[in-house]
Amino acid sequence: MKNTKKENWDKNKVKSLNLKDKLTPMQYEVTQNDKTEPPFQNEYWDNHEEGIYVDIVSGEPLFSSKDKFDSGCGWPSFAKPLKDTSLSKKTDLSHNMYRTEVRSTNSNSHLGHVFDDGPKDKGGLRYCINSASLRFIPKEKMEVEGYGEYLRLFK
Repeated sequence: MKNTKKENWDKNKVKSLNLKDKLTPMQYEVTQNDKTEPPFQNEYWDNHEEGIYVDIVSGEPLFSSKDKFDSGCGWPSFAKPLKDTSLSKKTDLSHNMYRTEVRSTNSNSHLGHVFDDGPKDKGGLRYCINSASLRFIPKEKMEVEGYGEYLRLFK
């Protein structure tokens, strides 16, 4: 998605975007229609670079590579969000399962689900997130992309 720098987080702008023109079909289906991308066939499940992951729709910072771990599920997994206030949670009873859905606060994009089987030493949670809902900002580009305040995480 173009133009998701920090200064573009305005909720009203996000709502007015023609998202079908801005997102790939997979990104649109995941974020707007609560779909799930295939495991192990997505952009970030095996990404090991340092940086942050932001909402593909709004640019809101969501997760750090410092909190990413390999859960074996085929999607990016994180122990915690950058800020608890950047996510909202709701009960998801689809597919005959009881799960907790995770959505971004600013754009209300579907991100994935949170489970209680994460690393115990990191709080025990596993945020299982669709790559299609994220944009990765490498540490080297965080300042120019408007996310310089998060560089402190990598010192």
